[in-house]
Amino acid sequence: MTPVSMLLFLAFTLLVFNAGNILPGGAEEEKREQKVWARVGSSAVLPCYLSPKKLKNIWKHLSDKTSVLWKRHGGSAHQEPHMVLEVEYTGLRKMALPMRPRVSVQDTALRNGNFSLRIDPVRSEDAGWYEAQVAYNNKEVQNCQVELGVVTVTLSPPGFVVENEPLLLSCNSSHRASLVETRWFHNGQLVPASGTLCSFHGALSILRPSMSDSGPWHCQLRYSDNEIISAMHNLQILGFDGPINPIVYAAAGSAADLPCTLSYLPSAFGINRVKAHWSRLAGGHLEAWGFSENRSSRSFPLHLSVVGSGDAGQYRCAVSVGSKTISRDVTLAVVTVTPSIQGPVSEGSRLLLICSVTHPRGHECFQWKHLNSSPTNNKLAVATSHNPEGHRSPTGPTLEIPRVSQKDMGTWECSVHGPEGRLGAVEYGLQIIGAQVSSSSSIFSGQVTFGLTLTLFLLLTVCVLALALQKRARSPAFPALEGIVAVNVLRKKEMEEKREEQIWQTEC
Repeated sequence: MTPVSMLLFLAFTLLVFNAGNILPGGAEEEKREQKVWARVGSSAVLPCYLSPKKLKNIWKHLSDKTSVLWKRHGGSAHQEPHMVLEVEYTGLRKMALPMRPRVSVQDTALRNGNFSLRIDPVRSEDAGWYEAQVAYNNKEVQNCQVELGVVTVTLSPPGFVVENEPLLLSCNSSHRASLVETRWFHNGQLVPASGTLCSFHGALSILRPSMSDSGPWHCQLRYSDNEIISAMHNLQILGFDGPINPIVYAAAGSAADLPCTLSYLPSAFGINRVKAHWSRLAGGHLEAWGFSENRSSRSFPLHLSVVGSGDAGQYRCAVSVGSKTISRDVTLAVVTVTPSIQGPVSEGSRLLLICSVTHPRGHECFQWKHLNSSPTNNKLAVATSHNPEGHRSPTGPTLEIPRVSQKDMGTWECSVHGPEGRLGAVEYGLQIIGAQVSSSSSIFSGQVTFGLTLTLFLLLTVCVLALALQKRARSPAFPALEGIVAVNVLRKKEMEEKREEQIWQTEC
């Protein structure tokens, strides 16, 4: 190293050392220029910190000997600045009237060398240059310059959005270069232009918004100087939960509940009055059905206590939220079982049970189950249906029983299934004429038969003994014996007649 180089190196080192240890004193550091972007309605923090060396030397006196002055230059750094916020070393605070009370600095942060300015919420007119001057003992120790850029995302029409009503999302910023490209992202995915989505010069048009369009939308703006700015808007659409055209399956004779549930509580949009009106689409005309009003709920179901095939069809739920009304159609499909024989069925007959559903969508399938089978088998039995060719199939709308027997008596269930799972079910009670005699009746019949046999045996024994005694004695002492025998024979005949009558009744 040459002597000249050595002198220059020592001079530079001494300059840096002295600059780092000067407490108060002018421009020992270059002014720091930063840029912060914030969306209208959110908060922004304009950063300004003491360097670690300065903080080490004066941190004990920051609370009582340090003052902070934030000024704004307006749209450019060359305009005349004006005060935004001032914190004197005595603790006295001054704020500019247009930004009060949206600007602040934290006392705890000041004692740690953090003089950042917080603006909450940010407005579009807040864009521009801001400068912070930090002084210790009335001598400047820190100077920060920050440019605040503002991004604005607006929704048209203003207020809340309802399903199927067109909307326009606009995105622009305070950046002074010309806009080159705008891209939109929904749930992190780039949204291409389509028949219902159209993007042009910072705006996005959605012609028929649906519940699937809810969620975060990000706009990305690219300018001619290659500056890229993005902002997010959380789009909330007031609509209905569930599928677009729901279908409710109900068994004939049972109750049914038709759903009508909003996606959000109306109070979340500042709405306190909600009305729901149900009607039925019958013959192309709307028939008034029900009306309800609820301010604290988002569910307005329609309850039908008993439904039949005549109740099947389309119903409409119209909900008035504020000045807007949204509606959704609900289809009621009724499941029925039609037997080929009406009323009780004779044992040995051929029976067909036909399961049908109103308003079929074409992909329903049917399954039959015997819920309570014969008394000797209490387990759940799965029946098999038969197609016209006579082949067995576990599913099908028609259940064929070629010869009805006692084991077929009871409740049969027909359940309807679709791609989404079980849709509904209906039950049919099968009654059979000529029901099997119960086991208790059989036992009683057996006991009666055994008793009659024993009685006849005893009577015959008495008669034989009486005749033998009469013949042997041949004495007038036994004149009544013949009458006794005659009475016993008569009783025997009567008992035989009763036994024959019981046997006939049992066989029938």
